[in-house]
Amino acid sequence: MNLQTEFDFTLPHGYVDAEGNIHKAGVMRLATANDEIAPMKDPRVQSNPGYLAIVLLSRVVRRLGDLPQINPRVIEELFAADFAFLEDMYRRINTSGHNRIKVACPECNANFDVEVQRSGEP
Repeated sequence: MNLQTEFDFTLPHGYVDAEGNIHKAGVMRLATANDEIAPMKDPRVQSNPGYLAIVLLSRVVRRLGDLPQINPRVIEELFAADFAFLEDMYRRINTSGHNRIKVACPECNANFDVEVQRSGEP
């Protein structure tokens, strides 16, 4: 069995760059212990603990559209729905090692897992 360490996503709205281009498709990797510890030394996190999620996501989002790099400024400028989507995805993949959610069939009540792929929708 191979360990999946990178997960594709599509943001609900997308990051809008300075030229007006929208970047929706991306890749997030599993976090390392260092990814969670290193941001604690960042002065922005020390002065505002809420900034931790921004620094952390900027470390694990490997690609977003055609952007040459992902840094905290990119994460800061995401729409709130996109930021929440990435936070949820981060929790899912780093807690369970996959990007699936449990769902129940409304007709037969059978339970099963569905891979989350686009805009947070199964």
